[in-house]
Amino acid sequence: MSAEGRVEPCSEAQAKQSGRVEAADDHVDASHRHNEPDRSGTDDGTSGVLEQVQREEARENKKLPHFTVKQRSHAPGTGTCKRKKYLPKSFSRSPKVCTYRHRGRQEEEPRGPGPFYFIGGGNGAEIVSSYCESKGWKRIYSTHRDDFTLKWCQTKSPVNDCNFRAGEQLVYQIPNNKVLTTKIGLLSSLREYERVCCKVKHGQGLRRLQMEEFTPTTFRMDVRAEREAFFAQQEGVSTKDRHMWICKPTGLNQGRGIFLLKNQEDVTAFRQKLQHMEDRRASRKIYHRQPQAFVVQHYIHNPLLLKGRKFDVRSYLLIACTAPYMVFFRHGYVRLTCDLYDPSSSNLSAHLTNQYMQKKNPLYSQLKEDTVWSMESFNAYVNDSFQVAKGLPGDWVMGTFAKRMQQIMAHCFLAVKSKLHSQLGYFDLIGCDFLIDEHFKVWLLEMNCNPALHTNCEVLKEVIPNIVVETLDLTQEIFNKCRLRQKIFPLASQSEFVLLYNEVSLPDSTLAPRKSNKDCDVPQKGNKRTQKAEPRQPKSEYKLNCVVQQRLHLALIHNLMILRKMLCYAQENPCGPPQERWCSVCGL
Repeated sequence: MSAEGRVEPCSEAQAKQSGRVEAADDHVDASHRHNEPDRSGTDDGTSGVLEQVQREEARENKKLPHFTVKQRSHAPGTGTCKRKKYLPKSFSRSPKVCTYRHRGRQEEEPRGPGPFYFIGGGNGAEIVSSYCESKGWKRIYSTHRDDFTLKWCQTKSPVNDCNFRAGEQLVYQIPNNKVLTTKIGLLSSLREYERVCCKVKHGQGLRRLQMEEFTPTTFRMDVRAEREAFFAQQEGVSTKDRHMWICKPTGLNQGRGIFLLKNQEDVTAFRQKLQHMEDRRASRKIYHRQPQAFVVQHYIHNPLLLKGRKFDVRSYLLIACTAPYMVFFRHGYVRLTCDLYDPSSSNLSAHLTNQYMQKKNPLYSQLKEDTVWSMESFNAYVNDSFQVAKGLPGDWVMGTFAKRMQQIMAHCFLAVKSKLHSQLGYFDLIGCDFLIDEHFKVWLLEMNCNPALHTNCEVLKEVIPNIVVETLDLTQEIFNKCRLRQKIFPLASQSEFVLLYNEVSLPDSTLAPRKSNKDCDVPQKGNKRTQKAEPRQPKSEYKLNCVVQQRLHLALIHNLMILRKMLCYAQENPCGPPQERWCSVCGL
């Protein structure tokens, strides 16, 4: 039986796994194949092993797999091992193309100079793929290749970052963005930032936001002190004064795992559930996975309603670059429920507005187009229904509301700026959910990594592709200018995104976008309205100051040595001046 073999490095953990490998997962390196000798028709001692394998398979009435891992041996002096995979003659060993199974069909793995892009997951995949194909990029499917220019993955994993080359590649999602995009991460970051800001005196005219101004009261259930404080607070509340609370798991999205605490019975049942989880965790000496942590948040029971239905606003925070930081804001869309708002309803779809929950409503197919509004439609509705009744300024949505969202998002970014991994090539698009109450106060509900980029209704078909395309355009333009050490501003690709924060000095005229929100008053680094620009020191003057400091330092050392010499002389000759030039104590 003729066979072909190849050598492939693998980890020690892989060497301990089963000897059968699926053909679709066979990622072959073209360079290794090209340099491999042809072993057809040669006897290298493997035929006996193969015959033994065939006999064992025949006894069990099983067919041979597509190919069999024949042997493994550790390479001396390395932490890897070698695997020889024997393939049938019908297997194509083209030096340029390898096939991979993607969504039930075979896809060719491109080779050549590139550029290449990789997409992991289906969220926004079609839009990103169309964008890259329009630029002549080629899509790769192997998760083990590291010659990509852009990697767009909807889930984070160490594989995405272990081979990342800063300044050469673009990777979607900052590795540790959980400090901003998980409920506990954001809560902890804001609390820590507020503690630090309380100890720092800010300049006149600058005022930091306080958490209670834009976030509902929140308790962490994974912290014993906060958990006990919450339950103690609920025990002393009468039925008339009781508020509704909403319980959210910290690491999930799309409304999964959320439930309401409406009365004392719900609170008691929730407390027993947490106690049961605590007892189970204490009884186990070793456990593989931590239980899901929860936060309990005050439920805003008086939201502003649109035609009697509850809604929230999805906006976007774009961290287009992390070295230097370039952060932008963009309007999104409005999400509404199918049912009229009823605070006593036990149906979660009446309280949660995201599309994942609304699809469970039997009326969704009929009201799908009415569950998503554009920001222009929302602005027109507020002007018509509330401008006179509530005394609002004209275009409150595009003016006051937009500024408030920008202030909150900038504050949240500053709270985590020092924690995020900052390397040239990381970028992130974060979905921010805001709620407006009947008094037109703006609340931040949460921030989400990998926001939904589906286009299942007409408004989303218009909004989402523009967001993704401008995100990639801005990110790529800033990335290339940083690589080439070019002047970043002005940004030719900036259209609907509003600059919130940057680490590059720029004139005031470039702060506003080209189409909207030119009167943004969010404090920005390098903004002349909030900071006085310090004159740069000339190079010649800087060098002169360094020389002066160095000479002063040497003079100080010389004086100390003279003082030490005098003390030594005084110790050896207490009755008169020294007669010798050198001191026997210090050698001076």
